[in-house]
Amino acid sequence: MATIQTLDNIRLSLEKHIGKKILLKANKGRKQITTKRGILENVYPSVFIVKLEANGSDYQRVSYSYSDLLTENVKLKVFKEEKMTEDKLIVS
Repeated sequence: MATIQTLDNIRLSLEKHIGKKILLKANKGRKQITTKRGILENVYPSVFIVKLEANGSDYQRVSYSYSDLLTENVKLKVFKEEKMTEDKLIVS
């Protein structure tokens, strides 16, 4: 079972990437996997917020808990600023 310390470590590692572009893969169940790009907008004690890229001027925000990352229902990859290459976020 995940301890509070483990979830805090995940939160602290995400705080380093606030404002950066990310690739989000979310398992929606029954083999439905959503892949979207966005910006890690904010980190709170229980959840983190991602502002998804959208067409036009509209945008959408989604929130996930840190336990979603721990159970791998959600996976994140952080893009490096200059080259826009993927850099895996290490969650341990």
